[in-house]
Amino acid sequence: MTTLATPAALAPRRAWLTDLPVLLVAAVWGASYLAAKGITTTHTVVAVLVLRFAVVLPALVVAGLRPLRALTGAQWRGAGILGLILGGIFLLETYGVVHTSATNAGLLISLTMIFTPLAEAALTRTRPPRAFLAAAGLSVLGVVLLTQGGGFTRPSAGDLLILLAALARTAHVLAMARMKGVRGAAALPLTTVQLGSAVLVFALLAAAGTGAAPWSAAADFGAREWAGLLFLSVCCTLFAFFVQMWAVRRSSPSRVSLLLGTEPLWAAAVGIAIGGERLGALGLAGGLLVLAGTSWGRRAVR
Repeated sequence: MTTLATPAALAPRRAWLTDLPVLLVAAVWGASYLAAKGITTTHTVVAVLVLRFAVVLPALVVAGLRPLRALTGAQWRGAGILGLILGGIFLLETYGVVHTSATNAGLLISLTMIFTPLAEAALTRTRPPRAFLAAAGLSVLGVVLLTQGGGFTRPSAGDLLILLAALARTAHVLAMARMKGVRGAAALPLTTVQLGSAVLVFALLAAAGTGAAPWSAAADFGAREWAGLLFLSVCCTLFAFFVQMWAVRRSSPSRVSLLLGTEPLWAAAVGIAIGGERLGALGLAGGLLVLAGTSWGRRAVR
């Protein structure tokens, strides 16, 4: 006998259809640390960022030319602002990772999970659910244990940059969800304008002599470096931010940030499977806590 599913029965399934792509974004972002490490130096940060974004931008413009023409002036301005925030995130993260340890970077960037619900609560003048805050705290504790293999070093300028990147990530997620100027516009043209704005920022910095020129860095790339760049461009940039913009409209900024907070767990998994790193007992316990905190947090904000 066939029965019709009730809305309540369908809700968890619909939630997972939104959550799974976001988890995949967290996975590719986790893998991006290893990929970026193989192609980026202190002198080539801006050059690699120009190449990373510029590789996918022409295809986006061609694919979304008609939707781009349909954007209103307010939507262009809103997407441009989001792109400036996005550019700041990548600059802060990339320079921060160069000047601090991976342990500190993974720990500090995970604070986005705490910043986002607190900022969202402040904007809406509501109190976050205690269960969500507890789940986020559990996830952060898991990140601490997960990243203790290299030891926690003394705070540095890089630590401050990563902390600022976590704040910028929070601002980006909240802006996508609350900015009136971009409401009603399709995700493809908004993503295109965002990436275009970020490329413009990086190109201006490169033109000002900030590090190596993009064409000089590209000339030194071999097959392995180009493969890493394409992975960063297509998977970690185009796919990731398209999914993030799509998901935040169907879920909540806090929920999306909590799922993206599993990024350090995926980074550890890629490091073990591909980079040959080892995960001790504390790291294993931390990974389990991250998973438990994410699952608990999903239920808390459902």
